[in-house]
Amino acid sequence: MRTRMLSGILILMASTAALGQVPGGCDTKVSDRTGVSGCYLVASEQVGSLPAGPLFWHLYTYRNLLDAKAHTGPRSTVVESLGQVWMYTIAERDWRPAGGKRMAVVGPLPHEAGKVYTARYMEAVFMPGTHTSVHTHSGTEAWYVLAGVQCLETPDGITVVRAGESSLVPEGPPMMLSSVGTETRRSVLLVLHDSSKPWTMPEMQWKPKGLCPK
Repeated sequence: MRTRMLSGILILMASTAALGQVPGGCDTKVSDRTGVSGCYLVASEQVGSLPAGPLFWHLYTYRNLLDAKAHTGPRSTVVESLGQVWMYTIAERDWRPAGGKRMAVVGPLPHEAGKVYTARYMEAVFMPGTHTSVHTHSGTEAWYVLAGVQCLETPDGITVVRAGESSLVPEGPPMMLSSVGTETRRSVLLVLHDSSKPWTMPEMQWKPKGLCPK
């Protein structure tokens, strides 16, 4: 009995770690949000095989959903997130829609010929001092920070991103994200991952050194 209970606890811990960020875990749909903070799934779109050459994540905001949908292009996704209507598009650097307000262009996004990709869009609200579990992704992760300060730690060191800034990390390295400073971090994020693999996995071998500021 004790062995079965312990096994169940370990499975639960592993499942929680695999989600990367809690609460919400980035797998819970934003429509099922139960609190203010957490990471939630906004949209998941299979974008297929990607064209050769550098590609970027374009982020535009619009007055309403109808306006945004009227200006979509190939590999565009319209979402409502963090109180705004967004159009997310994966395209070349010089791509421009006919309308909307450009918020950021993030990239280039590393990708490989012949792979089929899924664009997974999320939103995150983290109180100061909170952080994710250690995890990896089967593709590039990119962020645009609307408020607060985000710190990413990998084996290569740390990257600090402030409100109005963006960043990305390519597929592969283990990572931990932290909300640092005194303001709640609010960000939108993309994981552009290999559709044949899980988008995220727990990492048990690498331990962060705690390099992020408090």
